[in-house]
Amino acid sequence: MNTISIVIPALNEGATIGDVILKCKKYGQQIIVVDGHSTDDTREVAEKGGAKVVLDNGKGKGAAIREGVRHVTGDIIVFIDADGSHDADDIPRLVAPIVNGDADHVTGSRLIGGSSELHGGFDEFFRLAGSAFITACINYRFGVKISDSQNGFRAIRTDVMRQLDLKENITTIEQEMIIKTIRQGFRLSEVPAHEHKRAAGYSKIRLGSVWLKYGYCLLKNLL
Repeated sequence: MNTISIVIPALNEGATIGDVILKCKKYGQQIIVVDGHSTDDTREVAEKGGAKVVLDNGKGKGAAIREGVRHVTGDIIVFIDADGSHDADDIPRLVAPIVNGDADHVTGSRLIGGSSELHGGFDEFFRLAGSAFITACINYRFGVKISDSQNGFRAIRTDVMRQLDLKENITTIEQEMIIKTIRQGFRLSEVPAHEHKRAAGYSKIRLGSVWLKYGYCLLKNLL
C-alpha cells in the first residue's frame, strides 16, 4: 500500500491553514507544513492541527518545497497550497494514476477543472496569459499535450521527486518540476482540479517582480 505525505508551503496563512490540514488528514499519513517565517499564528495553528512544522530558508516557495521533501517519509508526495484555494477532496483523483502505475507525476489542471481566481482583472489576465504561453512552449518543445504547467496542486512519486534535482527558489519550481519530469523520461499526467477563491489573505506573487525569472527559468530548462 502506498503511503502519502502532504506538503503545505505556508506564509502568513493562519486563517486558513488549520482547515486545510483538517481536510488533508483524510488522505495523508504525514502532513508537513513548511513555514516561511510567518509573522502571524500559522505555525501555532499548524502544530495544534497535528502537522509537522518546519521552517524554510526564507528564499521562497521553491526553497520551501525542497525543504519539505527532506522530511517526507511517504511513497507519494502531494503538494497543496495553504490558502484554501485547492480542494483536498481532489487528492484521491491526483494520486490515482500513480497508485495505478500509470504515471509518476500528476498535476491538477485548472484549465480542465476551472478556476474562480483567474478571472475578472488585468492581473488575472496576465497570469493566465503567461501560464498559457509557458505551457505552450513546453508542449511544443517536448511534443506533449498538457493544459496547465503552473498549478501548485500536484502529486509525485517521492523517489522521482528526489531525482529531479530542482533548483528554483520561487514559484518557478512548478514549471521546472514539469520540464524535468518530461526531460528525464518520467511519466507526466494531469487531472481536473478546480481552483477556488482563496479563503483569506492575499497572493504572495507580484507579477512585476517575477516575470523575468519565469522567462529565464523557462529558457534555461527548455534548451
